[in-house]
Amino acid sequence: MAFRDVTPGVTGTGDPVPSDAELVRAHVAGDAEAFGELVRRHRDRLWAVALRTTGDREEAADAVQDALLSAHRAAASFRGDSAVTTWLHRIVVNACLDRIRRRQAHPTVPLPDGSRSDDDRHAGPEPIAPTPDQDTVLLVRDALAALPVEQRAAIVLVDVQGYGVAEAAAMLGIAEGTVKSRCARGRARMALALRELRGTPSDSGHDGNRTGGRDVSSRSGDAVTSLPTGRERREQR
Repeated sequence: MAFRDVTPGVTGTGDPVPSDAELVRAHVAGDAEAFGELVRRHRDRLWAVALRTTGDREEAADAVQDALLSAHRAAASFRGDSAVTTWLHRIVVNACLDRIRRRQAHPTVPLPDGSRSDDDRHAGPEPIAPTPDQDTVLLVRDALAALPVEQRAAIVLVDVQGYGVAEAAAMLGIAEGTVKSRCARGRARMALALRELRGTPSDSGHDGNRTGGRDVSSRSGDAVTSLPTGRERREQR
């Protein structure tokens, strides 16, 4: 199920519901509430894309904030060539990629805050060991985070959020064939990384996209193993 711009209609009280494009035009015309309504409609999906792409809650929050500020200021330049949601996603993904590249160019090492002694750090109950399912999710997240940023962005949009290849291509500003190739290379890298993280030896007698007894698909429409897909969540709605 693909998301499109909200089309005009009426609410249960009979009030008209403006489309996304109408909200953009109203914002440009000076409506102080239009952009806020647009954000409320799409913030959950934008946040999910940012979190999966950056792999860090603080970075994701900053990226979404940067992107929405940029969209707020640049709304007058929106020409309507694509859906508003596609336009917003493109801005968010670009903000995420910019942050990831800056982080890679200037890595930082967290410093101790000095507020706790060594005894304090070791006090308290031991953390609960993760369940097998949680452990698998953590392994998949680590493998996703280790991908080159361009491949990660394509995997997040297609396999995690459930967008079609054409929509992902529009959001990323690249050709559909490029999305497919990035997804394929990303899935292959994740399969190899998952083998290494699980300590499973490579089996040359099986397909290169198998890992730990589970398949990681090479088809652009299928979900990466263990990643919760946006499409499943949308269909439930």
